[in-house]
Amino acid sequence: MKAFLAFPHRLYKGCAQYVPDMDSDVRGMFDVKKNAGLKFSDIQPFIALKNDEVVGRVAAIINHRANETWNVKNVRFGLIEFIDDPAVSAALIGAVEQWGKQHGMEYIQGPMGISDFDKEGMLVEDFHLMGGMVEIYNYPYYPDHMVALGFEKEADWVQIRVRIPEQVPPKYARVAALSQEMFGLCLIKVTRREAMGEWGRRLLTLMNEAYAPLFGFSQMSDGQIAKFLRTYVPLLDMDMVPLIVNERNELVCGCVTLSSLSHALQKAGGKLSHFGWFHILKSLKFKHEDTAQLLLIAVRPDMQGLGLTALVFNDLIPIYNRKGYKWAETAPQLETNIKELSQWKPMNPEYIKRRRCWKKKIEL
Repeated sequence: MKAFLAFPHRLYKGCAQYVPDMDSDVRGMFDVKKNAGLKFSDIQPFIALKNDEVVGRVAAIINHRANETWNVKNVRFGLIEFIDDPAVSAALIGAVEQWGKQHGMEYIQGPMGISDFDKEGMLVEDFHLMGGMVEIYNYPYYPDHMVALGFEKEADWVQIRVRIPEQVPPKYARVAALSQEMFGLCLIKVTRREAMGEWGRRLLTLMNEAYAPLFGFSQMSDGQIAKFLRTYVPLLDMDMVPLIVNERNELVCGCVTLSSLSHALQKAGGKLSHFGWFHILKSLKFKHEDTAQLLLIAVRPDMQGLGLTALVFNDLIPIYNRKGYKWAETAPQLETNIKELSQWKPMNPEYIKRRRCWKKKIEL
C-alpha cells in the first residue's frame, strides 16, 4: 500500500497541472471501517513492477449495487496510473479483467470509483489546465493506451468554467423572482452544525433522488452520506451553500460550493503531516484561491426546469463578488445532462477538461 500511495507523487513530480489526492483518503478507500461503500462493493488494488521498480497501479472495483441498479456485470478500474509503456498499461488492465472474470463480470469500465463522489473519467482534452480536488488529472498518453487496448467511449464528462459577472444576469433575476412567486419558494442558509445533521442528510437524500437517472449512479447509503458530511462540511463556507424549501418546508433544491483547494493541495503534497494541513487551512480561512468550485446541485425531479437554479445563482453571484472570487467551475458533468449544462448559458460558459469513461467486453 505504501508503494501504491507513493507512485503518483513520483510519476507527476514537476507536473504543474497535477493535484494530488490526500494519501489518507486513498488508503481509506480500502478500509471497510472508513469506506461505507465497501458494504456493497469489492475492491482489489494492484501495482505493476518492472525490474523491482513500481511503474503503475490500479484498483479493481465491483459495485454490486450499481450493477443491480443498471442490470449489468461490470468491473470498474480506478486510481489508474502508469508510465508511458504499453506493456505496463496492458498488465494493469489485464489484472483487473482477470479479477473481474473470476467474479463473474462481463465488461470492464473506468476510470470510476465506488460512488459518484470518487474521482471518475480519464482526461482526454485540455491537459494544460490545472486539475482539482474532485477531478482526475492524467498525462496525454493515457487515452492512447486505452484505444490501443481496445476500449471504446462509454460516457464523457465536461466541466463548465465561467467568469463571475459583476451583476446578476437579468434572466436569472427575472426567473428567480418568478419561481419564488409562483411556487412559494424560500432560499435559506443553515449553520455548519445543522449541515452536519438533519439538513445535510436531507440534501444528500435529495441528491440520491435527483441523480438516480444519471449514468452509473448508485444511491449513497447512510454510511456514505455520513462520510461525505464529515469530509466536506468542515471545508465549507456556509454562505455558499444555498438551500431552497417550499411552503411545507420540504427541501426541493440544494447547492454546495466551496473554495478551490488546488494550489493548497499541491503544496500539501498529499500529506497532512509536514504542515500540509497549514496550506489547506490558510486557503480556507485566510487567503482563498480565485475560483469557487461547484461541488453539486440537486433539484427535486418534479421541480426541475422551473427556475430553481436561477434562484441559486441569483443568491451566489453577489456572494462570490463580495468574497473576491473571479471564476466559478463545476465538478465534471455528463455531456448528456442537458438540463444541467444549459442553466449556465446566461454567463457565457466555457466547456473544458473533457473526461471519458472507457468500456470493453472481457474476453472469456
